[in-house]
Parts: sequence; C-alpha cells; structure tokens
Amino acid sequence: ELFGYRTVRLRQVLCTIGYIFSLGILRCLFYWKPLLDVWCHCVPCSLEDADVILLRTTDELRKYSKKKVFEIHPYISGLQSCQQIIDDNISLINKSLKKPEGKIRYITVQKIRFVWNMLDGKFQKIGVLEEELSCSDVHTHFGAGLTAEEQEIRQHICGLNTIEVKIKPICVLFFKEIFNPFYAFQAYAISLWMANGYFDYSVAILTISILSITATLYSLRKQSVKLHKMSVSYNSILVKVLRKNGELKEVESVSLVPGDVIVLERNKLFLPCDALLISGRCTINEGMLTGESIPVAKIPLPCTEGSIPWKIQSGVDNKKHILFCGTEVIQAKAHGQGLVKAVVLQTGFNTAKGDLVRTILYNKPVNISLHKQGLWFFLVLVIIALCTVVYTAVIFTKDEVAVEQTVLRCFQMLSIVINASLPASLTLSLVYAQTRLKKKGIFCLSTQRINLAGQLNLVCFDKTGTLTEDTLDLHGVVSSDGNSFQDIHYFTTGNVLPWGPLLAAMASCHSLIMLDGKICGDPLELKMFEGTGWVIMITLQK
Repeated sequence: ELFGYRTVRLRQVLCTIGYIFSLGILRCLFYWKPLLDVWCHCVPCSLEDADVILLRTTDELRKYSKKKVFEIHPYISGLQSCQQIIDDNISLINKSLKKPEGKIRYITVQKIRFVWNMLDGKFQKIGVLEEELSCSDVHTHFGAGLTAEEQEIRQHICGLNTIEVKIKPICVLFFKEIFNPFYAFQAYAISLWMANGYFDYSVAILTISILSITATLYSLRKQSVKLHKMSVSYNSILVKVLRKNGELKEVESVSLVPGDVIVLERNKLFLPCDALLISGRCTINEGMLTGESIPVAKIPLPCTEGSIPWKIQSGVDNKKHILFCGTEVIQAKAHGQGLVKAVVLQTGFNTAKGDLVRTILYNKPVNISLHKQGLWFFLVLVIIALCTVVYTAVIFTKDEVAVEQTVLRCFQMLSIVINASLPASLTLSLVYAQTRLKKKGIFCLSTQRINLAGQLNLVCFDKTGTLTEDTLDLHGVVSSDGNSFQDIHYFTTGNVLPWGPLLAAMASCHSLIMLDGKICGDPLELKMFEGTGWVIMITLQK
C-alpha cells in the first residue's frame, strides 16, 4: 500500500533542531519508526504530487518503509526530444513522460525501479517489456530491433542491465548494528553502572558486547562479499545486438534494454537477461534456476494475429518461449539461413536471476507466536520496572536521600529488570550455531530462523528425485487396442518391441537432442527412446 506525502521545509528545520537537542536520540527513533519520521517531516498529499512515498506491507506485520521520489529528464545525444523518439501509445515510457517538462518520476523499492504512470495514475515497474503486447506486436514493433536513439532513451530510464550487490562498508554495518534498540538499551545500562561505580561489571558487559558486535560484523561482511561475487558473475559479457537498420553490433551486456534484439550465434553462452525467443530454436540448461541440469528445448513465439497479450495467448506454456537470465545456451539452431533472435524481456533485478538475488537480500519476515509472546513478556517486564521506579522514588524521598541519588537509583531500576548482557549472549550463540551449521555444509541466510528450527517436527521436500537419484529404468509398456489394454511388454534383454504405432510414438515423440555426440534430454524420454533400440541420425545440409 502506498501513501503520498510532501516535505515541509519548516518541519525539516524543527526536526534538525530536535536531533541536536536530543543528542541524536530523535534521529534513532525516526530510523526505527519510518511512519513517525514521515509524519514529523511531511504532510499528506496525492501520489502524483508527492516527493516522499510511505509504503506499508499488506501482511500481518504491516511494516512501514519510506522512499524518496526522484525525477529524471531523458535525453539523447542528438537534437530530437524523447517524445519524438518514443511515440508508441503502448509504451510505459510514453505514458510516464510528464509533458511539456519531459520528466519522469520514479521510486526504487528493493532494487526495482517503479515509474509514475501519468495516464493510469499509479507506479509501475520499469525495466520490463510491456505486458499488453500481443504476439504480433512483439514481432512487428521489436522483431527488427531498436534504433540507437530508442536504445539510449530506454537505457537512461530503465538503468543498466546489472545485478550488482554492493559490498557494504564496515562503518555502515557497524552503525546499523549499534543502532539496534537492544544495544541502545545496553549503552544506557553501562553508563548508569559506570556512574554508580560498578566498573568491573560494566567492563565485563562492554567486552562481551564488543565481541558480539565484532562477530556479527565479520559474519555480515563475509556474507556481503560472497553475495557480491555471486551476483556479478556474467554481469558483463559481449553480445550481438540487431539494430533497426539491419546492422549487427557487438555490445556490452550491461547496455541491454527491454526491446533490444540479441542474436545467439554460439553455444555455451550464459544469458545476461530474460529474453523472448522470436526465431530459431534453443536448448537451454536451466540448472541455475531449477537445480536440475536437464536440457530444456525452447521454441520461438508464433506471430499470431490478434490483440490478446502474448502471455495469455501462450497460456501455461509461455515459459517455453522465454530464455531466462543466468541460464546457459547449450545449442542454438536457426531456420534455414535466418538468425536465432530473442527480444530482451527483462533486465537487471527484474530478471529471474535478479529475483533470486532479491530473495536472499530481502528475507520475508516471519510473524510467529514466539515473537509475539516475547513482546508480551517484554511489556510485563517494563510494567514491573515502572513499579520498582515508583517504589524506589517514594522510599528514597521518605528517607530524605539526595535528589541526584534518587534519580540515579530510579534510572538504575529500569536497567536491572532486563539483563543487559542478553542481546550480546543471543548474538554470540546465533553466530556459534551458524558456524556449526556451516561446517556441515548448511548455509543460513537469516540467523533469526535458527532458533525456530528447534521447534520443527516435520520437514517436507517437493522433489524426491533431487534428494535420491535422477536415473530411471524402463520396466515395461502397456499398449491399448480399442477400449481394452493388451498384455504388458517387458523390456528384458533382447526383447525388442515389434513395429507399430506404439514403437513409432516412443521413437519420435520426444524432445531429445544430440549434443557433442551424446543424446541429452529428459530422463524419462531418454529411457523410453533407449528402449526402442533406435538411434538418432543427424544429416548435414550445405
């Protein structure tokens, strides 16, 4: 859910003064509570006029986040305006262009850029090919490629085709860690103990906290570096792009934009984007996405007339036309003297590989009873602490103790109820548990879920083949005649299936291919074909 707000300069000044007088505590509060931050800095307005967007998740947690609205002015190297270049009514770029200023408003949410659609009055994802396009539209509008000017405009608006996770600096990780509410409370408690002369205990807790923060920073930094290395693989490779004037140009894959036409001329190519196959055939290894390195045959999108969007027209089988980012092109075959062409469908974090990386970066929060009960327990402790503060104040006042000592003891009561070493102890135990899991080859992306693992009684997996084996043996086949089944034909040694429709179907109805002199494909189809005793012959034509 999105809510529009407009920043008020006077409120900004007042909040800055509040930061100074509160010694940064107000700024920490705004960091923890984005809703309060927006309320104090801005006033509500329409999404069209907003310079700040407040987002609220629609799940049970209803978490808030604040996003700033940016503006870009698309430009090209020549004298033509963006409106002259992008004149297609279907294009989201044309719908998002504010005229006559020629600017586009956008926000970035979890690495995805959303532009403001002026016609429909909503934010829409950019960096993808328009979903309203029919099969004939894809072939007509994008089959011949983009002009250099169109490509430049789209690149400026959609951004670079990269899936890059920047390595977080140590200082950023450090400040994010210490601004945790638990560590803020710990700093408060240690300060009070120092003021009361409890130096030994304070130093002990401080040492544990430093060790805890150091261990967490080391773990986060190592994970950040590993994720960065994983995300940049195949980020920048050379690909051939077809221009509208018929020119084939070799470019860096980072410059690809939705609508570009890439030409696949060689095998063993890792795709740098999601693309829609429009001519030729491809065999793809999608092991990076599915975990199963079985070659998948891709067929071109048919040039069917009509206005139905291509995804709806293709139905559930629309993926057979899509070449996914990060997958490997094992084989590319053209029809006759033509080219194997694919229209760039999605770039950057919008791709299948980008979704995978975003899933790692932005873990879905878990709302469980354990966390809820923990919050209720914390609330009970706060109530007890307030009661002890009141009791301490009354007793010390009755005994005529100095005001300074009374105030100090009251504040100290708040720190006694909750153990100050609890955050550090929990962090160290989770880091140690994560290290033990890593030694057994188990990697944990969210350490908070380690505690929950102890409550699991049953773990379900969706694929037995992944866990056991991927080989099959053909035992027998049952043919039918009219409305009845015939006897089972067992594939024992030397027992060949006689010629007939069943044998013809088993030998020809499959998607097996010859790769480096070896038959590859689905294990079931492979065993079925081997049972026929037939061979695949390849004829070469000049």
